[in-house]
Amino acid sequence: MLRQQEPFPAVIMDRYWNVLMANQVFDRFFDVQACTEPRNILHLMLAPNGMQPHVIDWERVAQHLIQRVYREATGHGADRQMQQLLDAVLAYPDVRPEWKAQRVADSTSNLPMAPIGFVKDGAVLNYFVMITTVGAPRSVAAQDLRMRCLVPADDETEARHLALFA
Repeated sequence: MLRQQEPFPAVIMDRYWNVLMANQVFDRFFDVQACTEPRNILHLMLAPNGMQPHVIDWERVAQHLIQRVYREATGHGADRQMQQLLDAVLAYPDVRPEWKAQRVADSTSNLPMAPIGFVKDGAVLNYFVMITTVGAPRSVAAQDLRMRCLVPADDETEARHLALFA
């Protein structure tokens, strides 16, 4: 599945947003050097030395991510590891604790996917994020796996992305 998503970034992550597997484009697209081990999508997106400077409208994206993690931390009962992850990302200097309770009121709130834009090599690239889960896992370990894919949101992004990464 990861190879089929190429030349667009895709990653398999666990319920704690840790990267378990990634396609080659993911490593080229994202600055994986900024990620701590284990590589974690939230730290990559929210850390000042990660993707933060490259994300268009970073504050809106960060707020969406914080709200999702907060729902996951409180929705699975007392999940200590998820709460620790939430505490860690809330400690970043530009992340505000009140985001976990505030609803993002913007034109993207009602969309069935999460739009995200990046500036890469001077080009603006607009994507949407699709998250795939295993619908009927045959093992308990597979039920928390998610595949997160970036899909071009427009023809211009697709052409620019292919020029940069194909």
